[in-house]
Amino acid sequence: MPAPASKGQQTNSQYELLYWPSIPGRGEFIRLPLEAAGVAYTDVCNKQSDGINELMALIDPESTGDSDGNPPNFAPPVLRVPGAGKDGSALTIHQTPAVMAYLAPRIGMVPEGDEGGAAHVAQIALTALDLNNEAHDTHHPVAVSAHYEDQKDESLRKAKDFREARIPKFFGYFERVLKGNERKGNGSLHFAFPKEMAARNKEFPLIFGKFYPSFAEEKGIKEYLASSRRLEYSQGIYRHYPELDRQ
Repeated sequence: MPAPASKGQQTNSQYELLYWPSIPGRGEFIRLPLEAAGVAYTDVCNKQSDGINELMALIDPESTGDSDGNPPNFAPPVLRVPGAGKDGSALTIHQTPAVMAYLAPRIGMVPEGDEGGAAHVAQIALTALDLNNEAHDTHHPVAVSAHYEDQKDESLRKAKDFREARIPKFFGYFERVLKGNERKGNGSLHFAFPKEMAARNKEFPLIFGKFYPSFAEEKGIKEYLASSRRLEYSQGIYRHYPELDRQ
């Protein structure tokens, strides 16, 4: 197996991820399982100078599908799998849950031969994606196309509810999942709401005391987090506005 540090740089890998360059965003939900599984992939827009052009072509609003028989893609992330489509053509899949569902059994991220177990993994992942979407809505609660500054008053109200009601509801669920499983999550919300997360650490000991530290030490993940492939949070889904954090 090639060294993990080279995974995101390979140009002949089985899987190609196309997502906005320079930010983790929803692309991170695809990168993390690939890195954890030690599976080679190409992060196209971060590794190829013309990668963004490939992505824009895939999500062209005028597209009715491509010559490989794939339907149009709505938005990234897009997974492209050379040779996996019709008659050996490239397969493309968009929508984060659809990409995760395609990858999971192929890279060993769900119990083999256990449909119920796979469904349980999916429901936990989808709940995490719900949290992701609600975090995004704290800075764009009215219109995705409008600037944060144009909806700041609404953002303050949304962020207050998110911090006080939604974060504990989601974390309470994940804490119960971990308690029931006793197995061994967090950079994004720690970036966006550092004070709120600091205040919540002791409230959810399994998440912050066991799960995240052990997850960060997993083979593949530890190397990924320390590598240049791990993009910094900035102006993507998770954004840090001090006025939206705990005061």
